[in-house]
Amino acid sequence: MVDEKAIRALVKVAVEAFAEGFKARHEGEVENPEGTINMKIHNVFIEALGKETQYYTALVRSLDSSLGNMLEKLAMNIARLSYVVKKEVNGPLNVEQTAKIAEILEKYKRREREPKTEDYQCLRELNIGTSRNKRHDSDYYLIDRDSKKHFLIELKIGGDLDNKKARSEKEAILEQFCVLSNVLPRNTGIKIFFATAYNRFGENNEWRQERVKQFFAKDELLIGKDFWNFICKSPDGYHIVLSEYRKNAHTINEALASIRRTYLG
Repeated sequence: MVDEKAIRALVKVAVEAFAEGFKARHEGEVENPEGTINMKIHNVFIEALGKETQYYTALVRSLDSSLGNMLEKLAMNIARLSYVVKKEVNGPLNVEQTAKIAEILEKYKRREREPKTEDYQCLRELNIGTSRNKRHDSDYYLIDRDSKKHFLIELKIGGDLDNKKARSEKEAILEQFCVLSNVLPRNTGIKIFFATAYNRFGENNEWRQERVKQFFAKDELLIGKDFWNFICKSPDGYHIVLSEYRKNAHTINEALASIRRTYLG
């Protein structure tokens, strides 16, 4: 059973720590010409629009990046409530598996085949012949403590990938799938996912990132609500995380107001 209090506590601590750290970092750099904001204000075409516009364009880029990092770490900490969490996959990868992955991805690229989870199950049967050791850093390599199933998740906060990156991300996660298949007992459940922390088209709208969907099957996607529900291992996970985040978001707004006063008076 999901521990709602534990999830809410993790969200609260993450938001408060983020607000405090973001404020301290930027206010501490106000006199530093190489500080995060000061280094981003040298676009003369933005400068011509005035100091306030110049400041906000720099701050928003920094906030977006920093907030994404916070959400990734928060999801990791929440996952630890229900899963064993690892950050890498290491083991043998067979040359036949590598060749098969390339063949599958080329068909996706040419749109000769719609991606399906069944497409790569054959990779588990190719653990023969010459192998080399392969190590991959994983966004989320999770092992369900109850079912013992293994999950490999590639997380992009907003899901924005071009075709080349979508293909390389699928290649990397398929290699991880092969490595696990080669080292785990034959019947071990292994699933792969592409995930986003929010739906960039709106939570109740269709997710239309076609460049990703060219390489990832529909049931390989954990978009926004589905991602948080999975990480929390609860159908209410998204609601729990978002409601607690909103409850504590004032601390971030207070930090932003303080930073503005420091830079603009």
